[in-house]
Amino acid sequence: PTHSLTYIYTGLSKPVGLPGIHEFTAMGLLDGRMIDYYDSENQTKVPKQEWMREHLPADYWEKGTQSRRIKQQWFKVNIGILMERMRQNDSASPHVLQWMVGCEGETQPNGALRFVHGMSKYNYDGNDFLSFDDKSRVWVAPVKEALPSKTKWDDNQVLKEYTKGYLENECIDWLSKNDVGIYQLLKDGAPTPPDVYVFAKKSRVETNLTLTCLATGFYSKNIIVRIRRNGRVLTEDDGLSSSGVLPNNDETFQRRDHVEILKSDLSKFSCEVVHEPKTHVCVSENGDHPEEPGSGARIGAEGVALAVIALVFGGGLGLICLHKKGCLSKYSELLCIIYITAAAPVFQSSNTSVIILLGLHEGVKGHMSVM
Repeated sequence: PTHSLTYIYTGLSKPVGLPGIHEFTAMGLLDGRMIDYYDSENQTKVPKQEWMREHLPADYWEKGTQSRRIKQQWFKVNIGILMERMRQNDSASPHVLQWMVGCEGETQPNGALRFVHGMSKYNYDGNDFLSFDDKSRVWVAPVKEALPSKTKWDDNQVLKEYTKGYLENECIDWLSKNDVGIYQLLKDGAPTPPDVYVFAKKSRVETNLTLTCLATGFYSKNIIVRIRRNGRVLTEDDGLSSSGVLPNNDETFQRRDHVEILKSDLSKFSCEVVHEPKTHVCVSENGDHPEEPGSGARIGAEGVALAVIALVFGGGLGLICLHKKGCLSKYSELLCIIYITAAAPVFQSSNTSVIILLGLHEGVKGHMSVM
């Protein structure tokens, strides 16, 4: 199995005046479950799992709180730098800076964790801005506005060496020493089989329907979904597309695969879902093209408060609910940015991927540089 450790920090240039959305937020997740949380209103790092509360001493949380307060100030300074660089100082709308940093390790036969992948990545206003290539030890700037930061950080040998060392060694070491948390979450998060639905919706093309296979409510994330037409598995060449695995608002996951079909097509379509070794579900659609399940199949949160929680907990579903409620007005673009960056998969692997936010080490400690 694969495990990973990651921080996700999100900073806003100004308050948005909405409950539950803060100027600065940091959170930690282990195996897709939140383990700690901090925001600029309460300014205290707190555990989100009982085993974290029981097994880690008080000074762990005190040091973590101080580290996140420092990063809160770092975000404020650097958002200001980026706004000035991009001539956004007169901007009426808020701007968003997000940093994701962490590692992925694979459990070996002897129980040790082997480093697989590391990540330190910045997004600004929902777009990729700067990322660290741990193999070549350079910063990658996909946009011209990030070039000054790349040049400055590439010249900082201490920052590059520490970032690489943190991702490949310190981060993996934290995972190895906290196997009690991994064990507890695996125990609490025993595989949950998916609910599977097949339904059709109107397409933009008058003669077509969009046939969807929805698997939802499952845990862990490792799942295979196939849509078959008269027994043949459809592929991208047939126009098949997939949402990939996305989080629900109850710590389970969902995946939607869909394909365009003719309304007149009377072929037998089926949805085949394989989840964990013991779960194999096949649902057939026999030409009557049922509609999408009205319950929403665990997909949406209700009301502003729950939507904000879903957003803060890294799910991305908060945006959908808030946007549908029509309560964002001028801030809809802001939360769309947060949704896109927070909901995107941090690691992708053929094995079950796990996202974890760091607890003790808090990213790159004092080896942070202004942009």
